[in-house]
Amino acid sequence: MKNFLNFLTVACFGLILSACAGSEQQAVEATAEAPTSETTEIAGTFGAEFTPTEVLAANKLLTTYEESLIVDTLQTTLRGTVNEVCQAKGCWMTIAASDDDEMMVKFKDYGFFMPMDISGREVIMHGMAYYQITPVDELRHYAEDAGKSEEEIAAITEPKRELRFLADGVQLLGEKM
Repeated sequence: MKNFLNFLTVACFGLILSACAGSEQQAVEATAEAPTSETTEIAGTFGAEFTPTEVLAANKLLTTYEESLIVDTLQTTLRGTVNEVCQAKGCWMTIAASDDDEMMVKFKDYGFFMPMDISGREVIMHGMAYYQITPVDELRHYAEDAGKSEEEIAAITEPKRELRFLADGVQLLGEKM
C-alpha cells in the first residue's frame, strides 16, 4: 500500500510538471505572435503597459464576434487607425470598426489622454468592447469637442447605439520599418 501511495504521489507530481511545461510552451508561442520592433515601432505607451499577444484588427471585431458577446463586454486587444481625437484634451478617440461604423474609445478611469494630433496613426489598445446607447447631450458634447459647427451639433436629435471601447492601455505606433 505504501508503494502504491508513493507511486501515486510521483505520478501526480509528473502530471503537474508536464501541465506547467505545456502552459509555458503556449505562453512562448503566444508571445511569438506579438508585434515586434522588427515590424512596428511603438512610438508611445499610454495608460497601463501591456504585451499584445492576440491582436485583432478593429475593423474585424464585428465580423469575428457575435453581437451578443459584445453586449456584455468583451475583453480584447485591437489594432486600428485613429479617425478623430478629442481636441479639448485628448480624452477620447474614434477608430474605424467597419466601413460604416466607428468605435468610440474612452480611457479607463479617465486615467490618461492621447495626443490630439494622432488622426491617421495606428494604435494597439487593450481593454473592453461593448455597446451603449449614447444620449443626445453626450453626442453633442463629443461633437463640440471634435470642433463640429453649430449646425452639425444642432442636427444631433436622436440617441445613438454605439460600439464603445474602454481602453486600459494604448500603444501609439510609428511608421513601419
